[in-house]
Amino acid sequence: MSYSLDANILLYASDESSQWHAVAKEFVESRAEDPDILCLTWPVLMAYQRIATHPAIFAKPLSPRTAWHNVMQLIALPRARVVTETESFGDDYRETAEQTAAAGNLVPDAHVATILREHGVRRIYTADTDYRKFDFLEVINPLQRNGGKG
Repeated sequence: MSYSLDANILLYASDESSQWHAVAKEFVESRAEDPDILCLTWPVLMAYQRIATHPAIFAKPLSPRTAWHNVMQLIALPRARVVTETESFGDDYRETAEQTAAAGNLVPDAHVATILREHGVRRIYTADTDYRKFDFLEVINPLQRNGGKG
């Protein structure tokens, strides 16, 4: 099986001022031992890089070098892969966007969800409930004690 992570989980794992830091960090660190394939997307990794280094968002923003090092550590995990848009992405995105009326903040989520669907990835770990709008994804919030399936 395969799964993906959303940027918010990565951000909580890096933000020591977050109430979710410890549990998110433990979860992200445990990916090294997960037997399933971790499918990362560039939109998520770039969102992490953008937000983790932004002084208006993080109380203690990471340096660009540190944030990029974190990205590269994820990519280097033994069962990690970066998945990208396929040749049919335009049509696939249109279908996803029409099914969910993707607009505003849902657009980047639809982008990531479409990439995951193109690669057969059906599970995403995120604290973003908007991903529940994509009926082809199993959404799990690893920050909730019960796993937050939804």
